[in-house]
Amino acid sequence: MKMPAFFRVCLLIQFAVALPICAVADSKTHNPTWWDKYQYIANNGPADGGGPSASLNFKGNVDVSNECGPQSETFITLNPLQSKNMAAGSNEIFRLPMRGYFSSDSGTNWGGVDLPLPPTQGSNGIDFGSDPTLAFDTRSSVFYGYIVIFFGNGNGVNATEMAVARSTDGGQTYPNVTFFGLEGGSNHFNDKPMITTDTNLNSSFRDNVYIAWDAAAGGSTGGGIRVATSTDHGASFTITRADDPSGPGRSIGASPAVGPNGEVYVAWNDYVANAIAFNRSFDGGKTWDAQNIVSSKSIPFDIAIPAESFRGALIYPVLDVDRSSGPHRGRLYCSWIDKTSAGTTDIYLSFSDDKGAHWSPRATVADQLSILVDRFNHWMSVDPITGDVNISFYDTRNDTTGSRYMTDVYFTQSTNGGASWSSPNTRVTNTSSNEHDCGGIFPCSGINYGNQYGDYEGLVSFNGTSYPIWTDSRRQLDAISGCSRNLAMEEVFTAKVK
Repeated sequence: MKMPAFFRVCLLIQFAVALPICAVADSKTHNPTWWDKYQYIANNGPADGGGPSASLNFKGNVDVSNECGPQSETFITLNPLQSKNMAAGSNEIFRLPMRGYFSSDSGTNWGGVDLPLPPTQGSNGIDFGSDPTLAFDTRSSVFYGYIVIFFGNGNGVNATEMAVARSTDGGQTYPNVTFFGLEGGSNHFNDKPMITTDTNLNSSFRDNVYIAWDAAAGGSTGGGIRVATSTDHGASFTITRADDPSGPGRSIGASPAVGPNGEVYVAWNDYVANAIAFNRSFDGGKTWDAQNIVSSKSIPFDIAIPAESFRGALIYPVLDVDRSSGPHRGRLYCSWIDKTSAGTTDIYLSFSDDKGAHWSPRATVADQLSILVDRFNHWMSVDPITGDVNISFYDTRNDTTGSRYMTDVYFTQSTNGGASWSSPNTRVTNTSSNEHDCGGIFPCSGINYGNQYGDYEGLVSFNGTSYPIWTDSRRQLDAISGCSRNLAMEEVFTAKVK
């Protein structure tokens, strides 16, 4: 979940009574998105759910969550040793824990499970999880990373910390969770973790687990881009700082990746420099080079777009590496969204063939159309077998009113190292979503379940098949049997793209 750009937020919180936020931020879109979740739970208690769930198929679009109330902000991974085994995760908007999903048949059918939370801090406190990220190692263990946010009665955010849960049964259970990096809310806010593992069989760092995040709103001691490394399968982590330690530490959205020889890379949004920044480690995350720049950009932090009534689309880079045996083995790819000359948003990509020392000029990856279109919340995955570069994203091209409210998920692919992209792009969703117009339980001018698409959607690719996962509101007025409240639906969907 996204914090204000400079953490200049005054929270007036009563546990049972919702009071307003006093925020001084760069724009209204920077208000913390966890506030609505806290308000709902404080006044109503957690919603139903948490038990086993069964997915539903909508003509190839699979409702993974199929659960009471809304879910949002999604991620997905698969087991490279058993590619039919997949695991995923999402935020729960009106419930406390993180939600995990698992499939043993390449995403045709899914089950659900809740992930543990630590004890609350202080009296009358609550805590909840946010920001899912998952990765398998070469031992068929799946690691699920998230943040934990601690609230107290009248004390605002008590603290935040990182969590990495480990499953050895494909994501069906997570009996082992490591909590670390606890920081008081007045110091800085741990946010936006992304996890990866070293799956290179000949790497001296094989099966190392790396999780990167931003410690928002700190200075040289409190902020910056953090990378935690585990050499014991997630039992413990050592934390280093990947950005310039003498810099202002004003960054968000860290994305780590591992090269074919065990190199560790991370990219992030440096919103003070207004650039996509980058760094690398050649000793398993122990030390880092000097911070480098992938590209400058025009949007510092986020941008208000019509498809999202209550939040902005975050500038969130995605980093990945070609680990195939193809002609571009070792090539780094970095993608992000930025503003176009028409004032809309589009997806851009750069690549590097010298381990990030130099980057190609940025180029667009999606169809260039004659109408105004927004693209946002993209994700990228480089196929480790074929070397193809795959990108999925929200796209508003099918909104015939011109208002850019309706969204669909689209997919594009490069088979030649990013030189060109498949066109026309492939439409993944068979029904559009609308998060702008009201259709839920709140009197509002637009849907606002506390997260509204979230800050990212996931994608994983393997051996010529890709699996995007996204937040979908086509069922926003559906009622699910067994739900005690008439909660509007914001569901986790996925599909198979060949």
